[in-house]
Amino acid sequence: MADYTFFYNPMSRAQIVRWALHEAGADYDPVLVPYAEKPQAFLDANPMGKLPTIIHHHEGHDHVVTECAAICHYLAEMDAPDLLPGSHEMADYFRWLFFAAGPLEQAVTSKTMGWEVSDPQKQGMLGFGSYERTLNALDGWLSSHDFVCGARFTMADVYVGSHVDWGLQFGSIETRDSLSTYADRLRVRDAYQSAKAIDLKLIEEMQAEEG
Repeated sequence: MADYTFFYNPMSRAQIVRWALHEAGADYDPVLVPYAEKPQAFLDANPMGKLPTIIHHHEGHDHVVTECAAICHYLAEMDAPDLLPGSHEMADYFRWLFFAAGPLEQAVTSKTMGWEVSDPQKQGMLGFGSYERTLNALDGWLSSHDFVCGARFTMADVYVGSHVDWGLQFGSIETRDSLSTYADRLRVRDAYQSAKAIDLKLIEEMQAEEG
């Protein structure tokens, strides 16, 4: 048995976790989850039916981890300590990891769905304030930092970078020089390319079957 069971669908956020698995060099068994008919083993692991989900088979125990940001950090803790933050990187690492999981995803989703709160006072009730303010914060940071923690790639870049990469590709994040340059730095990584190749091939095969 592989160290990890990886429940995924290539047309989902599971692409983030496959990249993280490859960065960590983790031994994993991929289990495709069709949206129309989700296997019971997957629903037993994650009753919400959300992808991705991993199960870590570790020292006689099965540990379920959900939520992409949590999975990324867990994989670094378990298999890739070199991708964890050092003592002086920890503040930036966790700040931007949770920024992407909270304000950034909320801002992008709200914009995509056409949800807008124009009243500045009511914006204060939101976790992100406004789309523009959220993007300005990320733009400002990446304008002066090559990666989330500065000059060194960490697992936080898998998660933050996936949001930027996906958003630029599909237009849900507007093009800015700092974001485009950041995405370009990530796209040349071997783990990014190997993981992406698997998912793109699977998507092509699934679309061919549907056609």
